[in-house]
Amino acid sequence: MGSHNHHHAPSSGNALLAALCLTLAFAVVEFVAGLWANSLALVADAGHMLTDSSALGLAAFAAWMAVRPASNRRTWGYGRAEVLAALINGAVMLALVGSIAWHAFERFQDPREISGGTVLAVALVGLVVNLLVFFVLSRGRSNLNLRGALLHVLGDLLGSVAALVSGIVILATGWAPIDPILSLLICALILVAAVRLLMEGAHVVMEGVPQGLDLEKVCSTMTAVSGVEEIHDLHVWQVSSDRVALSAHVVVADLGDWPSTLAALNRRLLEVHEIDHPTLQPELAQAGNCDHQPEACR
Repeated sequence: MGSHNHHHAPSSGNALLAALCLTLAFAVVEFVAGLWANSLALVADAGHMLTDSSALGLAAFAAWMAVRPASNRRTWGYGRAEVLAALINGAVMLALVGSIAWHAFERFQDPREISGGTVLAVALVGLVVNLLVFFVLSRGRSNLNLRGALLHVLGDLLGSVAALVSGIVILATGWAPIDPILSLLICALILVAAVRLLMEGAHVVMEGVPQGLDLEKVCSTMTAVSGVEEIHDLHVWQVSSDRVALSAHVVVADLGDWPSTLAALNRRLLEVHEIDHPTLQPELAQAGNCDHQPEACR
């Protein structure tokens, strides 16, 4: 239930692997071309694509790890591997920002001759590659991991456009400072992506309510089920990109109806909020007076 809309979409793991191969191959080409053309903009964009390659690689690895079965030591399985990957990738991206920015400021003080034609040609190819990667990922089965990868690819698209502009300006005017200026622009793109990645990873580690979920709406969905009088001690957290867990105390009028009420709650939570792992504890109405608890809802 809840996932039948995606039967014709390729798995996120396959989409990520295909995108990884395309991105990594071009990152190497762009890096070599940037060194040959003496273009920091190309090298910076190659670094950006390299970090995105690592992000795609870690995401693909996490997708593979996530399907491994749970064990006695990993009762939730290995879905949190993607969170660790996100935190590592975010830290690497921050280090890259510092390195590129440092070299950009050095270029302002010591300008160098740049081959605008090479920059322009490689940037055009990069734009095509990034559009292809975006197309491949957009056809994958949607989840948090894949949406994060798509954000990285959008950053790459902007980076390719920046390198393209650099090549055009250098060919037309010979104005070399455009190269480090656009390099700093790419740094800003990487910085935004890195901070977002670290914040999302920290939010999951802190077991915050998943993005896009409203706790009050979840509570309203549950109390709308026949037989449910009140919900309290409600907790919702993200186990992995594709798994959201919930625990709550459910106040009911008659424990004899609990099996059917439980089935209805599980079904509604999955259909409406895509919560696939609820743990619900029933309580009799007379024993469940929880007015003093701010999280109680009716």
